[in-house]
Amino acid sequence: MKNRIKTKMIKILSGNREIRLTVQVADTQKKIEKGLMFVEKLPENEGMLFVFSRKIYGGFWMENTLIPLSIAFLDSDGEILKILDMEPCKGNKCPIYDPKLSYHYAIEVNLGWFEKNQIEEGDYVKFD
Repeated sequence: MKNRIKTKMIKILSGNREIRLTVQVADTQKKIEKGLMFVEKLPENEGMLFVFSRKIYGGFWMENTLIPLSIAFLDSDGEILKILDMEPCKGNKCPIYDPKLSYHYAIEVNLGWFEKNQIEEGDYVKFD
């Protein structure tokens, strides 16, 4: 049970709307590296929250990721700085999806989830 990944409910504030998302929390190097590799289906309002111990610069890649995803990069206040769409990649020559900015958190969800929920860059995530 020690490697069980914890889940958490987060709220995304967009205008006067509040959208809830259940996320698995990847807050260790091992969990961050594994991410959503080999996951065959992600439930509708679920995703993964990547928590970095400090601001980082660089991108994500989709090695061994089987489903298309959208990713939001957030600053330490929870502001969404950039949203990118990512395609699955089964080989080891996978493209890197780089927001070209520093960030403290990232959230991966099913492809198009942010757009479908009208969540945009500049919206905020509350972690309480």
